[in-house]
Amino acid sequence: MSVWDSMVGQDHAVDLLKRVVASQGTSRDDMTQSWLFCGPPGSGRSNLARAFAAALVSPDHGMGDEPTSESRQVFAGAHPDVTFLTTEKVTIGIKEVRQLIMVSEQMPSTAPWRVIVIEDVDRMMERTTNVLLKEIEEPADHTVWILCAPSAQDVLSTIRSRTRIVNLAVPTNAAVAGFLRTSLGVDEHQAARAARLAQGHIGVAKMYATDEQVLKDRDELVVGLLEMRRASDAVLLAVRLADQARDQAARDANRQIASLEANFRRINGLRADERVPRQLLGAYHEISGKDELRRRTVRRSRDVLDRGLTTLASVYRDVCVLQNDAESQVGLVNLENRAAITELSVRLDRRGAIERIQQISVARRRIEGNGSQLLDLEALMCNLLV
Repeated sequence: MSVWDSMVGQDHAVDLLKRVVASQGTSRDDMTQSWLFCGPPGSGRSNLARAFAAALVSPDHGMGDEPTSESRQVFAGAHPDVTFLTTEKVTIGIKEVRQLIMVSEQMPSTAPWRVIVIEDVDRMMERTTNVLLKEIEEPADHTVWILCAPSAQDVLSTIRSRTRIVNLAVPTNAAVAGFLRTSLGVDEHQAARAARLAQGHIGVAKMYATDEQVLKDRDELVVGLLEMRRASDAVLLAVRLADQARDQAARDANRQIASLEANFRRINGLRADERVPRQLLGAYHEISGKDELRRRTVRRSRDVLDRGLTTLASVYRDVCVLQNDAESQVGLVNLENRAAITELSVRLDRRGAIERIQQISVARRRIEGNGSQLLDLEALMCNLLV
């Protein structure tokens, strides 16, 4: 399969990058070395960065039908000339960026380029971004920087103006469903439903298609919202959502830590039951210690809550669709709950539906601002009462 096959519904961006990589043989001097890939969560901007990096360091420029050993190394995170900065923390620190800058100055060992990929560059504080600015403006002759963010507006203008921006679209439901069928072997009905509920988010669609508990939690949240009538209902629903976020975050964080520990042992030639040598304990505890687990749990909890808020907003989105007689044009997200949503669209006027979508946006900002998640959710649910 091609390095680009993981991209869903991004033909325009893929065609652009293919032309850029193919032109290196004749006009390498014109190669843009600082890129900013922008797209909403789940659009595949990180996957596009990996595919572009793989194409840049592969002898076939990513044009072959089968991946080269170099591209396989990139996707495994093991290529010596491709560095990824990903974080489960709330922000990316100056120390991490300075280490990247040191790496970027080194000559590539085997590939024509040294490629640096920073996912979620929007998580950088302004002071950290300023450290990166000079490297983005005047990269080393052999280095390509690829930054990823939800939108160009999420990045400081000083960085934005010095990069070539590639905007990704929200994949269509049909494209996402097709990807689930071909890549995961999901049946047609299940793939179509997962794609519709995910609203263009490929990662969430995969989750809905493969994790029954996550899909069940979503269904219960929608039903709970539609049946909510009293303040006590609102508080109980908020508690349920907070508990689900905490439990899922803990499961996911423990899975990630276990995977990192297994990879650490594999790289260092250690068996699963073998004691970690003293000289490696420091590095081992960095990936498996309590502080790392806590950071990953906090970040993952926010991601789960964000998905829950998107689910809540989708109900009022559907209300607006029905109130404006637009179902035949755009369809409903929560099609299984059409009867209850129709009833809500009668009890709630158009202004009320829009105000509730805005309330959900306010709650999202408060939760990202390190407030009390439970209090923010309780306040939100009470504000959503009709």
